[in-house]
Amino acid sequence: MLSYADERADLAAALRWAARLGFQEGVDNHFSLAVPDADGVFTGNTFLVNPYGLFWSEVTASSLVLCDGSGTVIEGDHEVETTAFFIHAPMHTAQVRAVLHTHMPYATALSLLDGVRLEMVQQNALLFLDRIAYDDAYNGFALDKAEGERMVEALGDRAVLMLGGHGVVTTGDTVAEAFADLYYLEMAARAQVLAMSTGRPLRPIPEDIARKTAAQAKPELALVAERYFDAIKRTLRREEPETFG
Repeated sequence: MLSYADERADLAAALRWAARLGFQEGVDNHFSLAVPDADGVFTGNTFLVNPYGLFWSEVTASSLVLCDGSGTVIEGDHEVETTAFFIHAPMHTAQVRAVLHTHMPYATALSLLDGVRLEMVQQNALLFLDRIAYDDAYNGFALDKAEGERMVEALGDRAVLMLGGHGVVTTGDTVAEAFADLYYLEMAARAQVLAMSTGRPLRPIPEDIARKTAAQAKPELALVAERYFDAIKRTLRREEPETFG
């Protein structure tokens, strides 16, 4: 179990690395992590989230905001963006620990195309076989609790939610798991968009091979995520040590 300080460090590191990858969009979009409440009990009612108004490349562990299920800031000098609260709070209430939301370019591009799904045509895509939910009903900004609850229902028991006309949400038991999914999803989406841009038909991987490969990958997902994220933090400690302050 990570300490509270370590969880702050992980969330800040994820935001910094996402900015490097080009996933940042203005001062919008949000990463959050549910943490135990003041009594040390995990209820999903208390979570860390990036502060509204800072670039992800500016965020540090100490600048993250801790808020409760009503949107009240418990710790921090910044406010919580309205849409961040209404998207993330219902997911944490539903016992989802890490919730990462971006408008990263290639995955978002797929969400704009009518009826298009992440196709099982490339190795990275196979990591997401039966793990993605699709919400094609764009419903405007998430400015009320009902919209966040609708997203929770659309997510169901999947790890990833593709939001039609909007972007993507990845979830996990740790920031590392959710971030690895965010990265590999974008890599899979990029490969698909580039392949589609040729105008040639995609070549599907036979279902039996796809399912065998997904089954091979499943027990390794958490380990790969941990090692990938450890490498991210090593690099940031060397190049952007202020991340962890």
